Amino acid sequence: MTEITLNAPKLFDLSGRVAFVTGAGSGIGQRIALGLAQCGADVACLDRRTDTGLADTVGMIEGAGRKAIAISADVTNRASMDEAVARTEKELGALGIAVNSAGIANANPAEEMSEEQYQTLMDINMKGVFFSCQAEANAMLKHGKGAIINIASMSGVIVNRGLSQVHYNASKAGVIHMSKSMAMEWVDRGVRVNSISPGYTATPMNTRPEMVHQTREFEAQTPMQRMATVDEMVGPAVFLASDASSFCTGVDLLVDGGFCCW
Repeated sequence: MTEITLNAPKLFDLSGRVAFVTGAGSGIGQRIALGLAQCGADVACLDRRTDTGLADTVGMIEGAGRKAIAISADVTNRASMDEAVARTEKELGALGIAVNSAGIANANPAEEMSEEQYQTLMDINMKGVFFSCQAEANAMLKHGKGAIINIASMSGVIVNRGLSQVHYNASKAGVIHMSKSMAMEWVDRGVRVNSISPGYTATPMNTRPEMVHQTREFEAQTPMQRMATVDEMVGPAVFLASDASSFCTGVDLLVDGGFCCW
């Protein structure tokens, strides 16, 4: 019988690793950045926000006993992403984990949507993820290992009832397939690429007072009869970042309360 030497908690241990999280100033990105730190990683936190969100994230990570840096940058600028990754490696060490959570959402009927609205969302949600992955992988490939996790959405798998957001849905479907394609390009060079597709989640955007009626609809449409909390995105991210998922690449992990089963 093969001797088992690695216990389950060690599979999820990120001690000594360096992570890079985009969209870390709020919502899912902020909570995942903190979650990676709570599992032992030092974290570079990137966002283009002008409020205190990014500083708050860094403060929470430092409060958890890990190192953190704040990077203000635009994911749609390739040079900025290269510089951000270079700074991360200079100040924290070799990059081993990346979570790309930066993204936006808005709605408008397809026949009324302006070119500007369409292009702005696509630039952030698609081009931004591509530039982020490109910069992160260029570092990881040099080290021969790494894990990239892109935050997609169940909207990349299904069409949400009652929401006119064709550009958003298409962008998230693109993130899922982009992740699979990159996973196969780098599969023999030690870099794994996976995506997480959250269902309706109680982020600040979805819990605004004016959203109360739509929030009730989201909950009613979900088999678990509630939205996810941002805390519930941490476990999937830690799993895909850690040795627990060492044989997983090109996976899209649905975290949707059963939504896509119906």
